[in-house]
Amino acid sequence: MNTKPCSEGLSLAMFERVCEVLKVLAHPHRLKVIEVLQREESAPVFEIAQRIGLPQAATSQHLNHLKRAGIVAARRTGKEVWYSIQDRRSISVLDCIREKGCREGK
Repeated sequence: MNTKPCSEGLSLAMFERVCEVLKVLAHPHRLKVIEVLQREESAPVFEIAQRIGLPQAATSQHLNHLKRAGIVAARRTGKEVWYSIQDRRSISVLDCIREKGCREGK
């Protein structure tokens, strides 16, 4: 990941792409999915559903949103679909949220 600041700032097109990803991440269950996948590295849908406390169908819908945004990747193993984080920058978003929450004692 390039952390070097741009001397002339970021383009509007870049902000638009980032906003699309942030819209997908701006959901508590999707952030929880990212947290689970960060800890587990990869997991099947049923396990993610159990860990975030949602039915498997609802979890699959959230995973599909994340997959379409390029945030997670899916691979089929037999009848199971396993998910993992594809775009590691989503963890940076989660880290920012954790840092803010920890500072506020929440």
